[in-house]
Amino acid sequence: MSRLLTLLVLLAAGCTPLQWTRPGASPEELRLDVAYCRQEAWREAQWSSFLFLNRYYGATTVVDAQGRRIVVPNAPFGNPFGDRYVDEARLAHFCMRAKGYDLVPIESAQAPSSAADVPPQPVQ
Repeated sequence: MSRLLTLLVLLAAGCTPLQWTRPGASPEELRLDVAYCRQEAWREAQWSSFLFLNRYYGATTVVDAQGRRIVVPNAPFGNPFGDRYVDEARLAHFCMRAKGYDLVPIESAQAPSSAADVPPQPVQ
């Protein structure tokens, strides 16, 4: 019974809608910062995953401690730093934190005006 209750509490906490907030930031500034962070995170994740590709049709070359090259076929475990999309989300989150934003739960009485409602647009 207690395991079920714990599972339900964790599930309910995981479904809480969140939004980025910063004191004094306008909705337009939030939209621009989210777009910028998403674009830069995408660019960095693409670049870092590109560094591990080589001429062997997308395989990954890893050098071990003895200096031997090991070719790992293209697979989810090929990139030693993990999934490109997870890296992109982590980098975007880091960028928003660096700009002074906090990710907080949306008040139930407040209308959702989070950046998730704004479609991402490229930064000019």
